[in-house]
Amino acid sequence: MTTSRRLADRKSAKFQKNILKRGGVPETTVKKGNTYPVGPIVLGFFVFIVIGSSIFQIIRTASSGGTA
Repeated sequence: MTTSRRLADRKSAKFQKNILKRGGVPETTVKKGNTYPVGPIVLGFFVFIVIGSSIFQIIRTASSGGTA
C-alpha cells in the first residue's frame, strides 16, 4: 500500500467515526422549560400601550365628528 493510500484510509476512518457519532447530543445541553424572550411585565406594558392608544384614537375620532 502506498503512503498516500494509507493516509487516505486513516482520514476516511477518522471521518467515519465522526459520522457514526452524529446526533449524539447529551440531554443537558438542550434547554428545558418555558422561557420567554420577553418578561410578563414588558409584555403587559406593550399590550397596555397598543390597546390604550387604539382606544384613545377611537375616542378622538368620535369626538371630532368622525373625520380625522
